[in-house]
Amino acid sequence: MRAAGRVGGVDHEAEWMGAYDPLDPKGNITIKWDFLEIRDGDGYYVRVTMYNNQLYRHIESPGWALGWTWPSKDEAILQMSGAEATKQGNCSRFKRNPLPHSCERSPVIVDLLPGTSYNLQTANCCKGGVLSSMTQDPSKAISSFEMNVQSSVNFTDPSAAAFKTPSNFSLGIPGYTCGKSMSVVEPTKFSKGHSRREEQVLMTWQVVCSFSQFRESDAPSCCVSLSSFYNDTIVSCPRCSCGCQVPGPVKKCYRQACSSTILDDESDTLLQMPNGEDVEEEAVMCTQHMCPIRVHWHVKVSYKGYWRVKVTITNFNFLRNYSDWNLVLEHPNLRSLLQVFSFSYQPLIVYPGTNDTGMFWGIPYYNTMLLKHGENGNVQTEMILKKDPGDFTFNGGWAFPRRVMFNGRECVMPLPESYPSLPNAAAAVPVAPSIAPFIFIVLLFL
Repeated sequence: MRAAGRVGGVDHEAEWMGAYDPLDPKGNITIKWDFLEIRDGDGYYVRVTMYNNQLYRHIESPGWALGWTWPSKDEAILQMSGAEATKQGNCSRFKRNPLPHSCERSPVIVDLLPGTSYNLQTANCCKGGVLSSMTQDPSKAISSFEMNVQSSVNFTDPSAAAFKTPSNFSLGIPGYTCGKSMSVVEPTKFSKGHSRREEQVLMTWQVVCSFSQFRESDAPSCCVSLSSFYNDTIVSCPRCSCGCQVPGPVKKCYRQACSSTILDDESDTLLQMPNGEDVEEEAVMCTQHMCPIRVHWHVKVSYKGYWRVKVTITNFNFLRNYSDWNLVLEHPNLRSLLQVFSFSYQPLIVYPGTNDTGMFWGIPYYNTMLLKHGENGNVQTEMILKKDPGDFTFNGGWAFPRRVMFNGRECVMPLPESYPSLPNAAAAVPVAPSIAPFIFIVLLFL
């Protein structure tokens, strides 16, 4: 079922913020605070868990940076495991030794890095803030940490506990917005080890965060180009898909040049920087589309009952590698996909009876990393699809995708009228047979 493995319900406050995604209508990141121990008037011990309930959108490095605001200045994080606060803050009001881990009114918490000492770890921690999507690897779509919090909230009073929850949550990731406040939900239940006994925490708070590409950036981050074996025309990405060099919204870009230094009989490739400026993370190659990522769809071969497509993803960023990338394609013939080469594949069946969308990603230890721009800055696959009788055609651009998304961001498609067309498109249109011979025969016998 579509909702299997999901945690938490739908946050209606997050839905109206432009976050609805028809390919993943229930996608969100749910944050739960599970109270393991409560000391009335003195504080509590809590486990914080983040669940990435998104089908195809993952959290890349440098990862999440969870922030919130305490309801009063009395709260402080005494101890923490599985994560750490970026700032300790002013803890001068405390006379204890050691001092609290963080006394910030609005702390920011980051995940520990892989390889952290075992005495600082908790379950599902220490991945550098990286979260996989539900489709790629559900076991890595969870992150958690534990903390001992000093608080003056009287949890024996339900109204006090409900109205004095932390607020102003943020993930520290562009495009994500969280609900303004936490809600009290049904306590989380769990089993220890191989026991058949079910236990539950004392209380659970929850907040839901959602993603919107429009909130993340004003410009897209990828585009699509098209080609086919039956037409020599290569349809490039639309001009200024992700920005323009000049005029209009100017987007900085860089060009390649070959240095005069020859090493081992090979020319060393340099990056030309204007006025000696430092390179930014988005050091994109100067192109007519100005996108860091281009997805090329090529209709390669047509067999009697099958057809073959080649898809190539090219990185135009000089400095950035894309780890654990993924690609979402929408095409009606994906329901008859027979074989995929070099990529992992999983259909995304969002609505019953509809199987026109699929997710592709790299194979571990082979091509899960899309390297920065250069000779190896691309990944590619080929797939074989069965021709569905009554549906399949090369006419009218049917063989090209309806929608393309890279790392959860929708790519700019060329206009339909520019798609490669059949050279004999006119001959493909049914023409009524001439009736002149029949008239001649009738007149002959009169």
